[in-house]
Amino acid sequence: MVDICLAGTGGMMPLHNRWLTCCYMEYNGKAILIDCGEGTQIALVEADCKLSKLETLLITHFHADHVSGLPGLLLSLGNYSKTTPLKIYGPKGTTEIVNSLRCICGKLPYELIITEFPTNEVTDFKVPEIDDMISVRAFPLKHSVPCLGYSFVFSRKPVFNPQKAESLGLPKPMWKVLHGGGTVEFEGKTYTTEMVTDGERKPVKVTYATDSRPIDTIADEAFRADLFICEGMYGDDEHEQSMKEKGHMLISDAVRLAELAEAERLWFTHYSPAMTNPSAYEKGIKKRFPAAVISTDGQKITL
Repeated sequence: MVDICLAGTGGMMPLHNRWLTCCYMEYNGKAILIDCGEGTQIALVEADCKLSKLETLLITHFHADHVSGLPGLLLSLGNYSKTTPLKIYGPKGTTEIVNSLRCICGKLPYELIITEFPTNEVTDFKVPEIDDMISVRAFPLKHSVPCLGYSFVFSRKPVFNPQKAESLGLPKPMWKVLHGGGTVEFEGKTYTTEMVTDGERKPVKVTYATDSRPIDTIADEAFRADLFICEGMYGDDEHEQSMKEKGHMLISDAVRLAELAEAERLWFTHYSPAMTNPSAYEKGIKKRFPAAVISTDGQKITL
């Protein structure tokens, strides 16, 4: 199972009732965080996300509302007794940005390991610090500065058939090894996963895209995602010209991308501070895309 929490949903600046956009994903007791704007560590605590489980940070781009909370987060992780490395992934330039921001943190009780990606091409990578069964893709967005979206595929173990294992006469301690994809030797014979399972299960896919213009490649990356989290900065189409100039998108743009992607669910995020009541647009949106959710801080789902 993948536990997902949109701890913050705001863009530009935090409000008294809305933290800046960040997304927390927990899998097998370890967590990934996307972006870290001002006050993110407070947003995570308020949403009951466990800072002690955080192993990986993904950065989309270097605007302040997505990275300025890094010093506070790093210090908070130290206060939660973190000693294992924090892996940080982001666009080219991430190392310089992180080192500049951490200068006020002093010595941390854990190591930072930074990986940078090009912003003009797709990069596929793994996050072994979380689980080898997770595949991640960083893909370029179209913003006022270089920016990346992220798509996650959580592979699932095949369906284990205990009757098959029992009929083969295998001791029960070997069942877990085979279910996990391993191979065992027993009484001179070799046994593989395929001999005790009933086929593959559909993986869980989550795609996250903010800040960007509504380019069709986002829909390609979010194709048949179980959850598509997308920017919806304004609800009124009268802001279209402003969105073009600033490299953002409207709620209607996100709906169109979700339709193209054939996504299972759509969550909106990165609302403008000027849009104080995003839920006012819910009725019209659900007519087009019934599985759309006007997300609020702390929005959660288990996939």
